[in-house]
Amino acid sequence: MTNTLHRYSDHYAFERLPNPRPIENDYIVFAMATRGVNDDRLVEKYRTFLRLAVEHHAINIGDATKGGILRPNHRMNPTSHWRRDHTADPETVIAGIEGHTTVSAVFRTYADMAAFVQGVRAADLGVSINISAPMDAARKCCEEAGIARHSVEYSLGFQGRVDRLPDRQVLELATMCGHGMVSFNLARKMLDWVREGRRAPQEATRYLARFCICGVFNTARAEELLGRARGAGA
Repeated sequence: MTNTLHRYSDHYAFERLPNPRPIENDYIVFAMATRGVNDDRLVEKYRTFLRLAVEHHAINIGDATKGGILRPNHRMNPTSHWRRDHTADPETVIAGIEGHTTVSAVFRTYADMAAFVQGVRAADLGVSINISAPMDAARKCCEEAGIARHSVEYSLGFQGRVDRLPDRQVLELATMCGHGMVSFNLARKMLDWVREGRRAPQEATRYLARFCICGVFNTARAEELLGRARGAGA
């Protein structure tokens, strides 16, 4: 389990880097409600949240019980994966909301995320909102939207027998699924296939994203990471 608090980046390098690359392409916003407290008209509230996310250029949206805009299809067998329709379908996620769950939206830029949060505040949905982003970005976003933060959770990084973990490139991809459903071996295989020219970064990204049940896999960041690996050739 990583949740979105522990998405691996240079900031979590086992040997601390003097100037880690800033995270400028990975912002996640969640909405959740408490049973019997603020769950009236919950389906309508969640659908409004997700529609606002799509309007503000979310690159992935998710329902924690069913997945994101790229998800498995139980009517297909594994051999049909690479030939299937890969068009993202946010309306399927929105229409599939049926009740209590957690919904999420992933953004490529701070501007899109900040505009979305302001839209959510204006909609006054009455549900809890959680922003998973670098601390400075989350604080700035709340200030611009006129929101007082309720609480902050910090990540203490990766500790313990880190020598047993895979390399940085694998961790960067695999930890983008909050529930650990993108396996290290699968991420490693996609990296190898991209380096070998057997798959384009976009194809490998779509394959990885389908395993993320919560829908918080950042497809834009994954394409960038895979493209960087292809360019390095190792």
